[in-house]
Amino acid sequence: MQDNLATLYGAVEDNALAIRLPGFVRKELEAYLDCGLLCRGFARVKCVDCTERRLVAFGCKGRGFCPSCLGRKMASTTLNLTECVLPPSPLRQWVLTFPFAWRSRVGFDAKLFGALTRLFVQTVLAFYTQRMEKEGLTRGKSGAVVVLQRTSSDLRLNPHLHVVFLDGVYREQGEQVLWSELPRLSTREVGCVLEKAVRRIARHLARRGLLDDPSGEGDNTDADAEPSVAQGHAALCASAASGQSPPAGPELRRKSRPLAPLDGKPLHFDKPLCASLDGFTLHAATRAGAMDAKGREALLSYVLRPPIAQERVTRGPDGLVRIALKRPFSDGTIAIDLDPLSLLCRLAASVPAPRMHTVRYAGVLASASTMRARIVPKAPTVEPGADVSAGDDAPKRVAGCRYRTWAELLNTLGIDGLLCPTCQGRMVVLSLVRDAHEIRRYLRAIGERSEPPERVPARGPPYWASRALRIRSGADAA
Repeated sequence: MQDNLATLYGAVEDNALAIRLPGFVRKELEAYLDCGLLCRGFARVKCVDCTERRLVAFGCKGRGFCPSCLGRKMASTTLNLTECVLPPSPLRQWVLTFPFAWRSRVGFDAKLFGALTRLFVQTVLAFYTQRMEKEGLTRGKSGAVVVLQRTSSDLRLNPHLHVVFLDGVYREQGEQVLWSELPRLSTREVGCVLEKAVRRIARHLARRGLLDDPSGEGDNTDADAEPSVAQGHAALCASAASGQSPPAGPELRRKSRPLAPLDGKPLHFDKPLCASLDGFTLHAATRAGAMDAKGREALLSYVLRPPIAQERVTRGPDGLVRIALKRPFSDGTIAIDLDPLSLLCRLAASVPAPRMHTVRYAGVLASASTMRARIVPKAPTVEPGADVSAGDDAPKRVAGCRYRTWAELLNTLGIDGLLCPTCQGRMVVLSLVRDAHEIRRYLRAIGERSEPPERVPARGPPYWASRALRIRSGADAA
């Protein structure tokens, strides 16, 4: 990023790449370069038993791809869900992927992504209600935590849904709220849910003229952005979804093309509790029991995981960047090599649009549900700012979702973040230094760098670090 961001900006401005970088994407890229730098602000911590002092740099709070900040968000959200939101009932993960031809459009159209998410979640919630009615339990309601993921393991744009449902229903009986678990889920029922969801999605798109139909046009331009910016962002997403290298999107248009029609492929069961239809796939085989605390945390951490881990990205041969895959592809591929600019384009496409919530709640877990307050865990209460690592004698915690300190999150990994490395005593936070003048003055006094590292200047055309791509672009003679 440090070596190639200026080159990416130059290539976009020169129209060497047929894409545009919206303001929120540029802000995310710029913030990532400042993540973890002491010269951008820090916290001062001190041991109460000796003279040991430490500085802890601030993060960028990125929402797109920063492994550190999104890892922190994953751990914090997992703790809040397990302690304050999810009742002690079994959980089942439902994963929905969209047709390949739709991914670029769904990737940049936040309203469309939200509509498709809502239709799918409503379909599964209705399935739980109707399925439990066959067991003689009427008016039952389930709930869900919805997580919107945007990339595959190779960082190609792949908007898909990881939804954790309560595997059963809650019913009101007088003043009580009773839980009933789903007896058994069959592969045929997963296929029926997928068929209903695809039909609802197709009808929704057809009513709004968003499907490729000669009788109508789909006006899907983002009304909140300038036409050129919205079209350029669409081109960026199309490039990231297809994996083209170098990234070169379609010609700019004032109206994006409608979504491609569905493939027309019949319902197919790939493996138990998995189904595919018309380019959609639905997976519902992952489940965690009500008393399986570790399994529940592992499931929630998985659905909330960052798109990429730092250790999976390394320098490859010939100036390329190598991304190691979490699992080999079906053809045996275990890693991919990308030009640095191609990697930056994929990272840029992974950034969600502003005001697009990537974690949502539905059913009895929604904020408007009258049942939510009666089924969520009642956490013991503690005073804010208390030392969470002091043991059983620490004061109780305030009930409800809250901000988690970095030291508390490190405790979930078995690391005591406030343990003094010198005397094994306790460390406390003295102050937070945010003022630019105070930051420079303090860092100069202790001999630390007070200015951020300089970026490598932009390279000239043909911009690519890879010789293979330079030859393809015609800049180098074969």
